[in-house]
Amino acid sequence: MRVLVATSRFAGAVTAAVAATALAEGWRESVPSDVVRTRPLSDGSAGLVDAVGAALGGRLVPVTVPGPLGAAVPATVLHVPGQAGGTAFVEGDQVLGTHLAADRAEAAVRGTTSGLGALVLAALATGAGRVVVGLSVPAAAHDGGAGLLAQLAGGEAADPLTSGGLALAGLTADGAAAVVSAARERLAGVDVVLALSDDAPLLGLHGAGAVLGQDPAVGPARAQDLERALGRGCDVLERSAPPAPRRSLLAVEPGSAGTRLARSPGTGAGGGSAFVLQLLGARALPGAEVVATAVDLAGAVAEADLVLTGTAVLDARSLTASVVATVARAALPRALPVVAVADEVQTSRREVSPLGISATYEVFDGGRRRRPGAGEGLSALRARGGRIARTWSV
Repeated sequence: MRVLVATSRFAGAVTAAVAATALAEGWRESVPSDVVRTRPLSDGSAGLVDAVGAALGGRLVPVTVPGPLGAAVPATVLHVPGQAGGTAFVEGDQVLGTHLAADRAEAAVRGTTSGLGALVLAALATGAGRVVVGLSVPAAAHDGGAGLLAQLAGGEAADPLTSGGLALAGLTADGAAAVVSAARERLAGVDVVLALSDDAPLLGLHGAGAVLGQDPAVGPARAQDLERALGRGCDVLERSAPPAPRRSLLAVEPGSAGTRLARSPGTGAGGGSAFVLQLLGARALPGAEVVATAVDLAGAVAEADLVLTGTAVLDARSLTASVVATVARAALPRALPVVAVADEVQTSRREVSPLGISATYEVFDGGRRRRPGAGEGLSALRARGGRIARTWSV
């Protein structure tokens, strides 16, 4: 039997690659005669570079860029050779992840996305004709992508673009068009693709600011202050910037039915970096699908008799846009059985069956919800992989 293990990351520090390996080891120990392959995946959040690198190889380019509050942080650009200079992959979580903000409230109001701008510039320096930027919600900084914009414009832009989200309340039209034009010039001739793990808009009741307000360290009052400031700044940018074609499959076109770009789906990721990059002409796509295409998930599925996938939490939302949903959709035309495992399963068999998922399992028996240590979690994944093999191998 040929088995494909294609997973996302799990809870804690269990990356997609580590999780896939653990499940595969458990399967091989139980049924040594089966051929088990792994294909780690990502939805555009943490683990994007590792997942693509595991499948495609390429050259890792280490860089040091500013973090949310200016302290230097290490990051990596993956350059995969190919036509037109190949593709460079950038993982926004490396420079904007919430793990980089010891003081989440300060990072929210004063943090900047300039580090992501520096990372994108490093990707451009590889000569790649295509740059894939993985972004997620939430992020440590919430400046509407202003710091990123300033970096791409040449780093010459002064306040308020470089002083955090609250400072955007003072943004004026003077110079805004020039900054956007300079940033577009820097990206000219490069196909920029956003691999988004979430389709939340930047502004609005269900936007990234609302998610930020749910963080007790930030609170709804501070989040509302940021919402007002970003609303002002984004409006100035949209109205002042020269029109550019937007090629998003997530968001409606700005101006249609009165919808502003900052309130359109898929603009809230990366503290609003997705908003700025789409303003500059980037394409926005579901991250899991971008990665699946890059690593040829369809080809790997075609060579399997069963697919084992997994993630941290399997809930209703993950049945539409996630690694698990993307894997299931890839297997459905071939009528392959798909088995899903998660730290927490919050769905019923009736909910998952339309996707072609035949069964779901939790990593730990008995519905355990406590966060295990890394070693315990890996042992449990291996054990679960072995039990699934004994049930499903033919």
